Amino acid sequence: MRKLEGTVYHAARGWLPQLLEELGERDRLDGELVTVLGPRRRARWVRNTWLEPFLLDFESVGEAARLLKDIQRNWAPCPTRLHRRTALVAERLPSLPSKPKRFPFEVPDVPMGAFTLLDEHRLLGSARCSSPFPNGQFDFEEDREGPPSRAYRKLWEALALAGTRPAPGERCLDAGASPGGWTWALAELGAEVLAVDRAALEPRIAAMPGVSAMRHDAFTLKPEDVGPVDWLFSDVICYPPALYAWVEKWLESGLARNFVCTIKMQGAGFDRASTDLFEAIPGSRVLHLWHNRHELTWIKVEGDRGLGSP
Repeated sequence: MRKLEGTVYHAARGWLPQLLEELGERDRLDGELVTVLGPRRRARWVRNTWLEPFLLDFESVGEAARLLKDIQRNWAPCPTRLHRRTALVAERLPSLPSKPKRFPFEVPDVPMGAFTLLDEHRLLGSARCSSPFPNGQFDFEEDREGPPSRAYRKLWEALALAGTRPAPGERCLDAGASPGGWTWALAELGAEVLAVDRAALEPRIAAMPGVSAMRHDAFTLKPEDVGPVDWLFSDVICYPPALYAWVEKWLESGLARNFVCTIKMQGAGFDRASTDLFEAIPGSRVLHLWHNRHELTWIKVEGDRGLGSP
């Protein structure tokens, strides 16, 4: 085994161009895997980051599996070529959990490795990865009756990776709440939710215990008009600089303790400048969630476990 002095970045699904723009020069490209030698670079458009990559030579499929198992138990195959041979190696490795997760759940604190075959007798792998899930991918047991949209899944994912969530009775502000997916998820946890949007919530969401709705542009509300909140959430469709300006007002007011906000990108581009501003806020991080689309998620949460970030 030969250790590589570098990092392998597994692009978020569908967003390889954004990752390549973010990383700049690279040393090799294997499908959606981007290898960069030298110091680790900041990358947000990833589903997973291979933190300690290595090259491993082997004679047979059985030997490849045995050598990987000698390192640790959990390995996720990430085929970029030789798909059948990769599958044969994976079949000889311990199986990985694949059942959809029921929220809330505790993310396991066990190493999750990844590997891909470069040719018939050499693989690229890493025993340590940023994501606790195989190739950064997992699914929830979905509620197909309660929420009015599927947007709640990215909120669940952010809270699962943070390792904490609103407790019953804690006060939450859900900005841009309509039709009510995030409000539904927060009310299901027993939180008190002020849902703010110029559009109405679905009536059954507005009628949930602990939910109060306000027809208003959340960004024109002053923090002192709302009062202290334990959690501030935003899934508002807006330009990133507008979101940052609004968040900055709340940070200056000191009236919010925890933040989870979606940074929506416009067109096909990537607003690096705004993203850097969010990430520079002490105690916070920016990452692309498995359930995100052309957007990133900013998390500033007390006691954040930091899961999913390199």
